[in-house]
Amino acid sequence: MKYHFNKIEAKWQKKWAENQTFKAQNNSDKPKFYVLDMFPYPSGAGLHVGHPLGYIASDIYARYKRHKGFNVLHPMGYDSFGLPAEQYAIQTGQHPAKTTEANIKTYRRQMDQIGFSFDWSREIRTSNPDYYKHTQWIFSQLYDSYYCNKTDKARPIATLISELEQNGNTAIHAACDEDTPSITAADWKNFTAVEKQAFLLKYRLTFLSDTEVNWCPALGTVLANDEIVNGVSERGGHPVIRKKMKQWSMRITAYAQRLLDGLEKLDWPQPLKDAQTNWIGRSEGAMVHFKIKGFEDEIKVFTTRPDTIFGVSFMTLAPEHELVSKITTNPYKEAVDTYIKATAKRSERDRMADVKTITGQFTGAYVIHPFTGEDIPVWIGDYVLAGYGTGAVMAVPCGDQRDYDFAKHFDIPIPNIFKDVDISEHACEDKSAVMANSDFLDGLPAKKAIKRMIYEMEQKGIGKGKINYRLRDAVFSRQRYWGEPFPVYYKQGMPYIIDKEYLPLLLPEVEKYLPTEDGKPPLGNASNWAWDTTKNQVVSNDQIDDKTVFPLELNTMPGWAGSSWYFNRYMDPHNPDDFASQEALAYWQDIDLYIGGSEHATGHLLYSRFWQKFLFDKGLVPVDEYAKKLINQGMILGTSAFIYRLKNSFKFKDNTGIINISGFENIFVSKALIKNVDFDYWYPDKYPDKYIKNHIDDILQYEQIRKPKISFIPIHVNVNMVNASNELDIEAFRKDPIHSEYKEAEFITEPDGTFVVAREVEKMSKSKYNVVNPDDICHNYGADTLRMYEMFLGPLEQAKPWNTAGITGVHNFLKKLWKLYITDDQFYVSDEAPTKEELKTLHKTIKKVEEDIAHFSFNTSVSTFMIAVNELTAYQCNKRAILEPLAVLIEPYAPHIAEELWENLGHQESISNAAFPEFEAKYLVESSKVYPISFNGKMRFTMELPLDLSKEAIEKAVLSHEKTQKQLAGRTPKKVIVVPGKIVNIVG
Repeated sequence: MKYHFNKIEAKWQKKWAENQTFKAQNNSDKPKFYVLDMFPYPSGAGLHVGHPLGYIASDIYARYKRHKGFNVLHPMGYDSFGLPAEQYAIQTGQHPAKTTEANIKTYRRQMDQIGFSFDWSREIRTSNPDYYKHTQWIFSQLYDSYYCNKTDKARPIATLISELEQNGNTAIHAACDEDTPSITAADWKNFTAVEKQAFLLKYRLTFLSDTEVNWCPALGTVLANDEIVNGVSERGGHPVIRKKMKQWSMRITAYAQRLLDGLEKLDWPQPLKDAQTNWIGRSEGAMVHFKIKGFEDEIKVFTTRPDTIFGVSFMTLAPEHELVSKITTNPYKEAVDTYIKATAKRSERDRMADVKTITGQFTGAYVIHPFTGEDIPVWIGDYVLAGYGTGAVMAVPCGDQRDYDFAKHFDIPIPNIFKDVDISEHACEDKSAVMANSDFLDGLPAKKAIKRMIYEMEQKGIGKGKINYRLRDAVFSRQRYWGEPFPVYYKQGMPYIIDKEYLPLLLPEVEKYLPTEDGKPPLGNASNWAWDTTKNQVVSNDQIDDKTVFPLELNTMPGWAGSSWYFNRYMDPHNPDDFASQEALAYWQDIDLYIGGSEHATGHLLYSRFWQKFLFDKGLVPVDEYAKKLINQGMILGTSAFIYRLKNSFKFKDNTGIINISGFENIFVSKALIKNVDFDYWYPDKYPDKYIKNHIDDILQYEQIRKPKISFIPIHVNVNMVNASNELDIEAFRKDPIHSEYKEAEFITEPDGTFVVAREVEKMSKSKYNVVNPDDICHNYGADTLRMYEMFLGPLEQAKPWNTAGITGVHNFLKKLWKLYITDDQFYVSDEAPTKEELKTLHKTIKKVEEDIAHFSFNTSVSTFMIAVNELTAYQCNKRAILEPLAVLIEPYAPHIAEELWENLGHQESISNAAFPEFEAKYLVESSKVYPISFNGKMRFTMELPLDLSKEAIEKAVLSHEKTQKQLAGRTPKKVIVVPGKIVNIVG
């Protein structure tokens, strides 16, 4: 009776689906446990073996919790809006919904064949209208709310309006735009409807504003910071520039302190919490106002060191600062404009990371020092960001190294304000330095000087103490088609929200997915994209009349909109009226275990915490943090294969000039030959280039002066074209359409005719051709083998390289496990009582596996199973009392084989409902000890004795043993050393 893993796995996957084995109930007497994976974006490439790592880990834990008597919610869905599907639609003309559906089918098939215990009855897709109608509604709730600093929570905008009507905003303490003016009740009443709407936008939690964004002209859309790599778009590698656009934004800054404080109660990886802490970036200091000479305007600066104000020798503004164009004087306008254009081509990340390059431009403007009255020159520099602080820096070169380097570069004075400190070579960033040349601050250390300066500023009315955050309000608009439409129409230029009962506002059909000819987002191509406020429906754009029919928002929401609340939807996924019922939310509460990548630390995980806190403020969810415990799984790395192409040009040089020789782009050299290849190897017969053959004499002359160095360019090749000996299938490579330009290439092979590739461990990626398809592993070895092997590779949270060669060991282990239950080619287990040794093996396995699961040490569990099966095989164990609990133990890791064994053991119900075996310590208690018996320090034999024997009894038993008598040969030992439970040494 062989282990036919393909048949077994197909059988149980079918049964699980038909019986909805893993369907969770919203009402249960069992305690709840919610296990969730960060849901995937369904790309066209499907899964590679690196993707399931976290899913396998979460599945093991979910299955284990079911065995422990929990009602487990373990759902899966798809983050199905996004840029990749849209780009594919642009290239092929296919609707993104069509390609997304095809991709989801591939993902579902692959996940099913790996045997995950997902409750597929709860599947969600962010691009489905029955899902995004709730995303649109949550957006409307944010729009209709403001953040009250007094109550420290979101409140209805109607409450704010009532206060404005009665008292104006002088007593309102709320999160709002920096430029929000003070108004009276009379002012409010005199506002027009448009003015009232514009004023409320300064308070709403989602609002319209002119914002600096990352604009990608080639993609025609705004990109988030995490969608940009090295200054270009992650998708396609297109240039990205900084540009001001009217965008929807989320006032996440209102929640900055709560987001920071909430981290303390979360069992999340510390590096991830640190990333969020740094991203939020809380700092204490002062907001200082500098008057601009010749203008009524002021430049506001936040500084953590207001005590250093007497050391200010220049002011630096971000090139995008709104006052730059206004204050720049005529002689400097051209230079300033040129600098601004150059800066716009660099991403914020590049500007922050580049600490070596010093660039800047004087504006010709000056601010007045608030204490000395001196003129302070105003510069612009790309090391200052408009989105951080106020976009302005009071530069104190003696106390900040970047300011110091800037001042040195542009020959700006560097006044010293620190006592007995040498600043001739670098700035003093020691916060313990005592102040000097600072008027009333002289002689004070920084801590006291900061307090005194804030007091003096507030007395003079030129500044005040302030807590600042690095966190910026999140841009929420995308100039894309494939995203959630905003439930917004515009009346007299002001936004209005479509009521809940008319949602979802569906994506319209468009002929093309590119921006319009006049630069509007793709939705500008829709002919039916206007809102009739009398019919409450979408109508043709031709009907827009500014009375009852109005234009709809052309932008769509970003990818993180749907992923900021999806974990709540799983609790009640088919609710047509609400995103989830209060009963379901009250039952499931939050995620008990969340598994996903660390790359989401400052994206998804920060935005979703913000939305959860907002929903909590509104009384819509029971908890303000949605995931108690989070684990970041490590990455499975691929072993890439490279072949080396001869560099296609050389330079020969002497005192008369340079001759370039080219034409080698189609020559590849086997790895072992690379070090031995030099010019003599190729010259003269092997050169294919006619130019060289026609200039042999010239080359000989140049060669006598300096031989050219041979160099190579590494090129990734598909790992599936390389065998276990690292030999390339040359013919397969020639036929590969991806490398069609090399189909006529020449391959310089080893003497035996083989062509050897180089290997390197890298991130597993389709672009590196090093992905391993799980379909192949499941077909050749089985899903249970894949599951156990991925866990066996190493600790869950660490990166580890994939090596298919090691998978056979795990597969052989499963075959060995199967054989424990087979006698004479038939399934057979005995009802005989197990031996002491068999019980010991079982219970030490139960103990270790349960400890490993609790600590997510799944790799050591696999080793424990291997040890157990080896021991039971050696005992020739076929006892039901041992093999039945063993099947349950291994079920979370290898569910298919466990189900088959369980059925053959005579059970009708799925093994997933079986109770986890109970560990009994008594089976591990030793009653005897095998003592090493030594003579003069050398062990001669062993002797098993009861553990409870006294020292004297042990000595008596050992001395009377025949082997001892033989060793002593009639002599009386000088001394007998007995350490109970350890050793016996006879000194003779």
